Amino acid sequence: MFKQSRSIIRQTKNITGIILLIIFIISFKCSALTLTDKKGRQIVFKKPFTRIISLYGAHTENLYHLGLEDAIVGVSVNDTFPPQVDKKTKFSYHDDSEKFLAFMPDLVLIRPMIDNGYPKLMNRLEKSGITVVSLQPSGIKEMYDYWLKLGKLTGKDHKAKIMVQEFKEKTDRIKAKTNKIPVKKKVYFEAIHTRMKTFTPGAMPIFALETAGGINIASDAKASRNTNIAIYGKEQILAKASQIDVFLAQKGVMNAVNIEIIKREPGFNIIKAIKNNQIYLIDENIVSRPVPRLYKGIVSIGMFLYPDIFFQEKLKEDL
Repeated sequence: MFKQSRSIIRQTKNITGIILLIIFIISFKCSALTLTDKKGRQIVFKKPFTRIISLYGAHTENLYHLGLEDAIVGVSVNDTFPPQVDKKTKFSYHDDSEKFLAFMPDLVLIRPMIDNGYPKLMNRLEKSGITVVSLQPSGIKEMYDYWLKLGKLTGKDHKAKIMVQEFKEKTDRIKAKTNKIPVKKKVYFEAIHTRMKTFTPGAMPIFALETAGGINIASDAKASRNTNIAIYGKEQILAKASQIDVFLAQKGVMNAVNIEIIKREPGFNIIKAIKNNQIYLIDENIVSRPVPRLYKGIVSIGMFLYPDIFFQEKLKEDL
């Protein structure tokens, strides 16, 4: 009888333990936050990350915009904006994992290019208990989701929602003006001059152009290697030479170009915009990155196309 009682007690304890474990698991799942990154990682976390290393300039800029300067322990060697990044320790995906570990980050933010090019470093960081998240939106709709994911990871959900709302409100205000333009200017938007590349429809630079009231002359461009860049050969450009009112080119690391190079390009002399000196350069950082400064890019393009309409918006942006 005594042995039987002990057996019953053990069984009861085991059942109780299992029940408690189930309750704990259910409770954890209910309270935990989850999201999926670009690589398909299922990120599960119970509290915001507070020691972040950002290896992509857009991540860094957005984190600052969310008021997370104190949570950033390191940034990419290429980061230049905002100016405060100069005070942060610089990291590269070429660095040894020990450098990362020494700063005890709980989150390393990357983008697919880094994930694909440096898998050993990412695996080493993950095996050391560091959460690695790869994010990079391919278009404007994904950009909003991307901002919300950054807010979720850092406990700035409300600020991220405001960030999305304010951007939409400002761009809607611009669209309300540009939609009334009776005859819109047709624009060729150059991405990389040396390879004759433009942007695909739906890419952020094209969103900026179209929001500003421009018509993308290369709307038939096809994506190259699943990117937002498209090869658009010289023959294709020149076939539309008489239609191109404005020749717009991004300028920066991706496209080290100037107006004289564009003018001297063999064959470009027949392009309407070249003949009329309607050639403009725009900083790639304000048209190609998924950051709030994209609005500045929209206004800058608008000033090239319709200065009378965008003058007031430019004044607001400069304040």
